[in-house]
Amino acid sequence: MSERQSTPPAEGAGERSHFIRDLIAADLAGGKHRTVITRFPPEPNGYLHIGHAKSICLNFGLAEEFGGRCHLRFDDTNPLKEEQEYIDAIKRDVRWLGFDWGEHEYYASDYFEQLYRWAEELIQKGLAYVCDCTPEEVRARRGTLTEPGSPCLHRNRPVEENLDLFRRMRAGEFPNGARVLRARIDMAHGNLNMRDPVMYRILHAPHPHAGSAWCIYPTYDWAHGQSDSIEGITHSICTLEFEAHRPLYDWFLDALGIYHPRQIEFARLNLTYTVMSKRRLLELVQEGMVRGWDDPRMPTISGLRRRGFTPEAIRAFAERIGVAKRDSVVDIQLLEHCLREDLNVRAPRRFAVLRPVKLILDNYPPGQVEHFEVPNNPENPAAGSRRLAFSRELWIEAEDVRASPLPKYWRLFPGNEVRLRSAYLVTCTGVVKDASGAVVEVHATFDPASRGGSAPDGRRVKSTIHWLSAADAVPAEVRLYDHLFTQPDPDDVPEGQSWRAVLNPNSEEVLTGCRVEPGLVGSPTGAFFQFERLGYFVVDPDSTPARPVFNRSVTLKDAWAKVAGRGESG
Repeated sequence: MSERQSTPPAEGAGERSHFIRDLIAADLAGGKHRTVITRFPPEPNGYLHIGHAKSICLNFGLAEEFGGRCHLRFDDTNPLKEEQEYIDAIKRDVRWLGFDWGEHEYYASDYFEQLYRWAEELIQKGLAYVCDCTPEEVRARRGTLTEPGSPCLHRNRPVEENLDLFRRMRAGEFPNGARVLRARIDMAHGNLNMRDPVMYRILHAPHPHAGSAWCIYPTYDWAHGQSDSIEGITHSICTLEFEAHRPLYDWFLDALGIYHPRQIEFARLNLTYTVMSKRRLLELVQEGMVRGWDDPRMPTISGLRRRGFTPEAIRAFAERIGVAKRDSVVDIQLLEHCLREDLNVRAPRRFAVLRPVKLILDNYPPGQVEHFEVPNNPENPAAGSRRLAFSRELWIEAEDVRASPLPKYWRLFPGNEVRLRSAYLVTCTGVVKDASGAVVEVHATFDPASRGGSAPDGRRVKSTIHWLSAADAVPAEVRLYDHLFTQPDPDDVPEGQSWRAVLNPNSEEVLTGCRVEPGLVGSPTGAFFQFERLGYFVVDPDSTPARPVFNRSVTLKDAWAKVAGRGESG
């Protein structure tokens, strides 16, 4: 593969320096490499999650910063768990985050023939052997952290017998699980990964990329390091759980006498109120605990996209949490804060009423309609304004009215005056309740002299509420989301319970009687808005012109900003 000279990072880049960036800069300065080649190597056995987003931003970001390139390689060594759906979703998610691998899309399965030849080479060197033990027997003989493993009888098979058996494995003569190929290293090694690890297993199963060409498949540990070597990866950036695997990768590369990438480990992302295990995420999907991989409650990139998170917010989050050598847990409020920071400037403001109650202005002329100019985004005057119809009957939020006020409640209640945003000052004259005592209708009078929402005599009005004209407002469905789990660490459960015990039964609330501005009808999937006083919302893929559907991405209240002393956004 051709190389081009990497360029030094831009001036000032050191302000966001971390140990991986410093190592790469030192390698380039010392002449160890002429260019930087990183890779993002997902296994296509599920959808990517926010932890992968951190790795994507790191690998692609470093390559871009140093003028190199980043490969997208699918480490597709297990056909029983991998699907084309996952491959397509991974490519879609990486592109959505704003990164492009160009012509450098690779698959470990493209290297299967080379890996097979290298396996035969190790057999010929006496460094690999065919083992007939069952998986249970292999595990039992592996030993523990304090006790060495014990070799099996097959460890000393002659080279020619091993070659013959391995070739017959490839030819499909044996059933699944009958034999494996193992590296011949050291059954007493202090690192359990070095105790004759399995390199190949028999799996009579079609492969999503390689088709039916193979019935033996390499393990991840056998394929991963050699794939990096084949591609000329300069810096193989992995999460900390692969640190213990690095001696094995080095042993394979040394035994074959091929190029060594430099492996560097960093701490994976752990986020409160969620799980990052692909196995658990798959269980959530398969057991119907969520709507699918793109459920807005899921920490998957596709779920976050459907929830309304932007690629800019996720990249800002990855930048802010930094790169560390020790595992830690990040508060999900920081991720939400990054979204608010992004949308506060960009999101158009709109009126929506989620739990509507009818407000009737008894002194407003019946049949009269007037229009008010309402700013699209007070944070961005260039966004302009829109015209909203105003009439005698309006929709307001149920929580904006009470028959009897609580202390420090300044919204509508009999005798109190409020401002209808950009319209008029109105005074509540009474309420109508249903049989359960809930307010279902509000009566008020408006002050004609307060057009635009300002009192001509300068009197003080303590509360401003939003509204919609009942005649023009459009019915819509709104989905409100909360954390998927009820506690920050889903694994922190009493003995005998599982993480399922702390699933949040109220993580999704679907409201079907909402009202929104007519201008929102026909908004494309993914369009985001701030519903004033209610939060940031996004158009869901289920939305149609006849039935708009919006997901709440995040509320306006910013607990993270409050802790950090930044106040609230929007």
